[in-house]
Amino acid sequence: MRPSLRLFQASALNPTKGLTTGPLALLPPIYLYRRLLRAHRKHLPSEMRLLGDEYVKAEFRAHRDVENPVHLIGFLTEWQLYAQKIEGDSWAGEKLDQGKVAKMSDEQLGQLYELMKAIQKRGTQGYDS
Repeated sequence: MRPSLRLFQASALNPTKGLTTGPLALLPPIYLYRRLLRAHRKHLPSEMRLLGDEYVKAEFRAHRDVENPVHLIGFLTEWQLYAQKIEGDSWAGEKLDQGKVAKMSDEQLGQLYELMKAIQKRGTQGYDS
């Protein structure tokens, strides 16, 4: 693990010295990853859990070597907010924030489209069975 990431994790574990988002400190990547998978296991139906787990694993794998602290903080912040929504069951029927969609790159919009198609595909397969 890179030294900057270790320092980031140490600061996230100690909220009096570290980076915070609102009242809570950011979780280190490994703890957040585990929290996400646990939240999926507890709060999502099996079909959604499989898709969610695959997506979380792929995203964390893709961002493993990110060195830019701004990107890392943004990545961890968004996933932590997602975990809080899943654990609070406030995600159902919620729409994406238009401000966040406007800031997305073409690649991110493509990923979002692919995710939407995968969800729709799994939804139609469930009804056909």
